[in-house]
Amino acid sequence: MGPTIKVVRCAEPARLMFEEQQAPGTPPEGWALINVAYVGICGTDYHIFEGRHPYLAYPRVMGHEVSGTIAAINAPVDLSVGEQILVNPYFACGNCAACRQGKPNCCMSIEVLGVHRDGAMSEQVLVPAQNLIPAAGLSPVEAATVEFLAIGAHAVRRSMAGPGIRTLVIGAGPIGLGTALFARIAQLNVTVMDVDAERLAFAARQLGFLVIDGSKGSIVETIAERTAGAGFDVVFDATGNSRSMQSAFAYVAHGGVMVMVSVVPDDITFSDPEFHKREMMLIGSRNATRGDFQHVIASIRAGKIPIDRLVTHRTTLRDSPRDIAIWAQQKSGLIKAVVDVAGSG
Repeated sequence: MGPTIKVVRCAEPARLMFEEQQAPGTPPEGWALINVAYVGICGTDYHIFEGRHPYLAYPRVMGHEVSGTIAAINAPVDLSVGEQILVNPYFACGNCAACRQGKPNCCMSIEVLGVHRDGAMSEQVLVPAQNLIPAAGLSPVEAATVEFLAIGAHAVRRSMAGPGIRTLVIGAGPIGLGTALFARIAQLNVTVMDVDAERLAFAARQLGFLVIDGSKGSIVETIAERTAGAGFDVVFDATGNSRSMQSAFAYVAHGGVMVMVSVVPDDITFSDPEFHKREMMLIGSRNATRGDFQHVIASIRAGKIPIDRLVTHRTTLRDSPRDIAIWAQQKSGLIKAVVDVAGSG
């Protein structure tokens, strides 16, 4: 027998409409009911699982990296029942200043599936039809990786860097590796830095990146040696560590760019004279847009992203409480984990 979990909800008003006001099996207007196939697990989910997420009200159903098929749809969109899709988990208002500028990823009242609303760690989930993206040509597992890769793709686009630019990605976790992969696709000259020897070995041997071990010697001196004393033209920090983010300012070349991919609850401080002397550009990067999702999908279809190497761990919906608890503490060998929801029986 399969698991008894059966959650069909995103927001309370939508759930009530679905249960009380619609014909049986018909989602509310503008919404779609999804049969969930796979859900990816990221650092956010581990923090939620452990009760350490600072921006979340419990209880909460996790799951924002979602692939599946359409079970029912009630919207005038070019999608049909049975079609394979993935979900853009960023629900935007469509009316605020950011949305009017085409930046729904940083909507002033954004709600993220699995964070602000109950997510897809369930057999089915109800989502706005406008947040569905066709996933033809991708496997269900590949489709579930698109969201986390889109964060890196968005960060690279935000950097505005061109081919050949000397680039440092700090942090060899899933987001950092995704950023590095899309920086390479953009023809940037990429080096990856971390303090974890195992993840550095993965970045070098499995993905072919030049690496810097941040746990050894003086990082500033190492970077000076690698860049003829100039520093990197673009630095991405994807560590989620405030000390790393503050230190990264010293690695940026004069006239260079620093992109903060991570977000932390702490204040970040830096030397204003150094910042101005270098005429640095500091850029925040949040979530991703539909265009970034499409870029990731095209890159996977073209064989430019080695999903089979990135997905290192798998579990089922039934076993996920046990396995997520283990993975939250034991990171050895772990890059990306996915939950097989459809095959959980």
